[in-house]
Amino acid sequence: MANLEITLKRSLIGRKQDQIKTAHALGLKKTNKTVVQPDNEAIRGMTRKISHLVEVKEI
Repeated sequence: MANLEITLKRSLIGRKQDQIKTAHALGLKKTNKTVVQPDNEAIRGMTRKISHLVEVKEI
């Protein structure tokens, strides 16, 4: 099974609370931080919700 490399590219300051909580649930708290998550529907949905803030690569 593949993994996703997710990088927070934009700041969370001034964002809606649900977007901030979604980023924190993915393990993203600081700008330019990268995490590796499994590629499944839940993670895909979370990255879709904050797609304007993150960069996603399949690894």
